[in-house]
Amino acid sequence: MATKDTSGRFDSTSAVAVLVSACAAAGLESADAELLRLGENAIFRLPDSACVARIGRNMSHWADAAKEVAVSGWLTAHRYPAAKVLELPQPLEVDDHPVTFWEHIDGRNGARQDVGVLAELLRDLHSLKAPEGFQLPKRDVLDRARPRIESSQVSAADKRLLLGTCERLEAELAAVEFPLSPAPTHGDAHVQNLMITDSGPVLIDFERFAWGQPEWDLATTATEYRTAGWWTDAEYARFVEVYGFDVTAWGGFDVLRAVNEINMTTWIMQNVLESEEIAAEYETRMRTIRAGKPVAAWTPF
Repeated sequence: MATKDTSGRFDSTSAVAVLVSACAAAGLESADAELLRLGENAIFRLPDSACVARIGRNMSHWADAAKEVAVSGWLTAHRYPAAKVLELPQPLEVDDHPVTFWEHIDGRNGARQDVGVLAELLRDLHSLKAPEGFQLPKRDVLDRARPRIESSQVSAADKRLLLGTCERLEAELAAVEFPLSPAPTHGDAHVQNLMITDSGPVLIDFERFAWGQPEWDLATTATEYRTAGWWTDAEYARFVEVYGFDVTAWGGFDVLRAVNEINMTTWIMQNVLESEEIAAEYETRMRTIRAGKPVAAWTPF
């Protein structure tokens, strides 16, 4: 029987214990649960219940979980292709974690051939007006980096470097002038947050959804292209062609890219004890941070 983890860690073992309790509270079956992803949230597929569960690391994620539920309803009301929550009171608070349940989407995750699809969905998203029934938060692009750094298991030297970089980037961001108009933004706009179904693409994962600058959503793919090396020239050109704006040609992009590098590095830093592969990838990303320029291709997780 799963037991509650009182260590304060959030890993695959403790997440399963929360999942079992959450499913019991919601009247769902958890026996055949499959862990899909462990990062800011633990994401499980529940085949017997035809749904997906998202478990936040701690209750500091409660507001984001509630926002995700509201955003899903708002996008659906506007006929925008978005993930839908199950029809039950949500979020749930379980063992000091926010939990939400989502309808299973019968399809595949987005892949590199879908970069143009991502650009089209972002273009349509950024054209929407602000919701009237609730208020989207303003985007704070480094709000999670510092807590990740301070609670991490990495060296003191790495922590000092990362915290110092955050401080420098906040000062640089204050001077950035954005050319596009503010809009609803996804906040984690990469192809893995697409599901491709027989009926068309569906956007998922609204945890970082906010009101802010569209350049941030575009800079996600651009950073994956320029820093991580995940896109070819032709693939990135397709993304730009469909959206109609190349964020890398704008003078403020290098600051946004540096912020994204910090966020991508501190995201994987949360799981350095999970496997040797993750620890090695963390070190690869830190080499870029230390050098101030890409020095090796990154591996997606």
